[in-house]
Amino acid sequence: MKRTLMVLAMISTGALIPTVASAQGVPGGIERGAREGERAAGPVGAIVGGTVGGVVGGVAGVLGVDQGPRFRSYVVEQRRPSYRYQNDLAVGVVLPEEGVTYYDVPAEYGVRDYRYTVVNDRTVLVDPRTRRVVQIVE
Repeated sequence: MKRTLMVLAMISTGALIPTVASAQGVPGGIERGAREGERAAGPVGAIVGGTVGGVVGGVAGVLGVDQGPRFRSYVVEQRRPSYRYQNDLAVGVVLPEEGVTYYDVPAEYGVRDYRYTVVNDRTVLVDPRTRRVVQIVE
């Protein structure tokens, strides 16, 4: 039984990586990986798929590896003013309620739930409900 579960886990992991790579960040990766894993290998596949999906989604970030530089160029072309933030800027930081202007991300980048802004001359994606930085676009 243990060996069967291991084989199923390995099969579902290999089958999921291409599918999960397109997920949006950690939450999207977990959700999509679990869904695809369960479809491919039942409950064990869902567990493995969720884990692999979260890891792959976290590595890719919200925008994804290939979209980051292109999006950064787009933001530079827009010439948005930069907000001066006095503390260290990092993923997870909550930006102040006032003084920061948020902009919609164009649909071509596939990022629906986040906005962007420029902080200390760096492009960041922000959850507009919480004002929490979810990705620094390099």
